[in-house]
Amino acid sequence: MKLSIVDLGTVAPDTTEKDALADALETTRHAEQRGFHRIWFAEHHLSRSGASHHPELLIAAAAMVTSEIRLGSGAVLMNHYSPFKVAEMFKQLEAMAPGRIDLGMGRATAGPVLDLALQQNRQNPVHANHQQQVLETLSWLYEAFPDDHPFTGHPLMTTVPEVPQTWLLGSSPNGSNLAAGLGIGYTFAGFINPLGAAAALRHYRENFAPQGFGLDSPRAILAVNVAVGDTTADGLHLANSPKGFYSRLSRAGRAAGSVVVPAPDEAAREMTQAEKDQPTTIVDGQWPRFVAGGPDDVRATLEQMIAESGADELMIQNLIADPAARRHSHELLAQAFGLTPRSVPRVETLNSVETAR
Repeated sequence: MKLSIVDLGTVAPDTTEKDALADALETTRHAEQRGFHRIWFAEHHLSRSGASHHPELLIAAAAMVTSEIRLGSGAVLMNHYSPFKVAEMFKQLEAMAPGRIDLGMGRATAGPVLDLALQQNRQNPVHANHQQQVLETLSWLYEAFPDDHPFTGHPLMTTVPEVPQTWLLGSSPNGSNLAAGLGIGYTFAGFINPLGAAAALRHYRENFAPQGFGLDSPRAILAVNVAVGDTTADGLHLANSPKGFYSRLSRAGRAAGSVVVPAPDEAAREMTQAEKDQPTTIVDGQWPRFVAGGPDDVRATLEQMIAESGADELMIQNLIADPAARRHSHELLAQAFGLTPRSVPRVETLNSVETAR
């Protein structure tokens, strides 16, 4: 089983966005050494909780401090951008790190202020057709426009034959239909919609149809929020951070962008008993929003999720507040699943460069 990570550039308590970006690169280096298959960076705007606003920037920076791990976006929000811009950007990233780049495509609304701020034409805002946006991006990457299309005959970077892996990210059945119909990879956000994950991933696999966009057979990732501690109690304690974060979001209303991830003890003081008692294992067949515990507990839960969904790969979201504890959680999970550590040279990250100065 391949294990991967999606990193939000989580801002630890009493630190800055600068620290979080340095932590993201340190996490990438650590993940490569521990045998993780890929790491993706999120796109979240006007958010104090995470510093990963533009995944392309972190991908480029991470490519400079790694040599083997795959790097990608989780996800580029296609409803805000030109397909040409996205395709050309990721083609250039592929040229910088050949064979290691993933283009994860998604969509999201972040409220009227941000949606308007990201619009170029504010008098007549565009309502993007998601399916068309994704198809046009694929057509640029694979030179797949019809013969009579105005974009035909204008290839991207003709001296770069490599194409990034393409993925559709979603949390509803609609995404599984689109990914299957286009014949590209599909990642389901189980931390958003745990109850719909298994059915959506099975539906994708059953309906996959190759279209010449890099895949002959389905390729599916299940993304799960995971906190692993040395013991069951340790893991459950760490899970207070993601539970507390979502609890804060539920109360924040229009101030959601100012919410930060709390330390576990701080979260425990704020949450209701019902919020603290949210399950972290599968109960009566119902998947949890958060998976937590010791290495054996977590592995057992994740293996059941894999069996029920047919996923080829697990992607770990991790909202543990302390970056050292976050990376220790990754390490415990890698050991639980028997990942083979890589022997890779140490490349300086932002943290070590600052220390040297």
